[in-house]
Amino acid sequence: MSEFLYQKNHELLQHLMTQANIADVEELSRLSGVSIWQLNRLQYGLITKMQLETLLKIATTLKLPLNKLIETFVEQSNLTDVLAQPEPDLVNLQQEYQKLQQQLSRQQELLYQEFQQESIQTLESWLLQWPTAAVAVHKNPQLSAEKLLPLVKPVEHLLQQWGIEAIASVGEELPYDPIWHELMKGSAQPGEMVKVRYVGYKQRDKLLYRARVSPLE
Repeated sequence: MSEFLYQKNHELLQHLMTQANIADVEELSRLSGVSIWQLNRLQYGLITKMQLETLLKIATTLKLPLNKLIETFVEQSNLTDVLAQPEPDLVNLQQEYQKLQQQLSRQQELLYQEFQQESIQTLESWLLQWPTAAVAVHKNPQLSAEKLLPLVKPVEHLLQQWGIEAIASVGEELPYDPIWHELMKGSAQPGEMVKVRYVGYKQRDKLLYRARVSPLE
């Protein structure tokens, strides 16, 4: 049974890797930062016992929404359980499928709640302190921005957990690269020096937002 499930999940993972232009499990492990052992657990149908952060890394590397990855492999595991039974009649199969759909819905909800809880815990200090800081700034516009910067640290930490990195920093001068940079005005050839006005963001090797730049004056 476990070997049958492994084979089905292995074929499914291979299909998803092909869609994401990933050659094999070793490359998926390298790109995602997830160990081969964890990827084997996924293929053996143990997705509901894996950490949410691990699943998020896999989903991001495969260019899939997290809920889609979970739905795909949980449903595959559950359906394999049904198919392994000796010739179930149609009525029983339909009833079992409905139960599996309900289980899948509950599992997705639990994983989503866990994801929300982990995010809230990371943002806890920001959630508690930022409203008070905003009121203080409203009452005293001259309040130094430096005093507010530490409050943003939890947000930065959450982005790090998700593998999101800034592309360059504001004021940085660097060679223009149209893959990662967007010109705000004027023109520039690749390799010409430009100045960063607004940072961009990427999630590992995936571009989220280009850094906005302008030619040096």
